Amino acid sequence: MSDIRVLCVENHPEYMGALKYMLESAGYEVMPATTSGQALHLLTTQSVDGVLLEYDLPGTPGIAVRAEMKRIKPNVPVLLFTGVGSQTPFLLRFFDSYLRNSGRPLEVFEDMDG
Repeated sequence: MSDIRVLCVENHPEYMGALKYMLESAGYEVMPATTSGQALHLLTTQSVDGVLLEYDLPGTPGIAVRAEMKRIKPNVPVLLFTGVGSQTPFLLRFFDSYLRNSGRPLEVFEDMDG
């Protein structure tokens, strides 16, 4: 099992399955969440190294969920995405590179995480 835990927030089961498969294939331990409430609960009660967050969640916009996540754990990177499609493999490679680059200079990524 991986030592890097990713919280994956997606409300469509068919997309969650694909995302979970791709992340686990890349060696991550995946904690799935289908609602903003579930995601925030997992973030506050579990050790999380990164969050992949669907922008278009029912009830609460992903941007509001991201803001709350950053308030709770400001050092955990949260990447917003809009659905699964042809861009998903690129997005996941970017996310993977970001999470695995432990020597990254924080100031380079300040705008992304802030």
